[in-house]
Amino acid sequence: MRIFRSMDIAASGLTAERLRMDIIANNIANAASTRTEDGGPYRRQMPVFAPREAESFSSVLNRTQSQMDSEGVRVVGITKDAAPFKKVYNPHHPDADKDGYVNMPNVDTVTEMVDMISASRSYEANVTVINAAKSMALKALEIGKG
Repeated sequence: MRIFRSMDIAASGLTAERLRMDIIANNIANAASTRTEDGGPYRRQMPVFAPREAESFSSVLNRTQSQMDSEGVRVVGITKDAAPFKKVYNPHHPDADKDGYVNMPNVDTVTEMVDMISASRSYEANVTVINAAKSMALKALEIGKG
């Protein structure tokens, strides 16, 4: 039994949510980027999370099913949103087509802000878990003193 298992799980959540917030910030920063290295407007990015697996094969064999169900989270990749680009009429824009329409990124600032709030709350929850686990470990040490 690992005494710091809950801290490890919460730490994986902190790492994942920090990356999620970084991606959201990148999406917001590029909400008006009509030209990228790939050609065309910026495409919204989203992280893909998956359960974190145990460290080694032997550790998997020694664990019960309930222990294998929750080992934290990991980021398996960053995908690009396939939603269509927004078309905005702006005939003076350098990236406008022959009809005067510009393909704008598929980033919705309101959606990104809601996702940022969600990621921030999840981050705070993981910090609370780490602080609670630390407090319990300190209380356990105090029991041994008495």
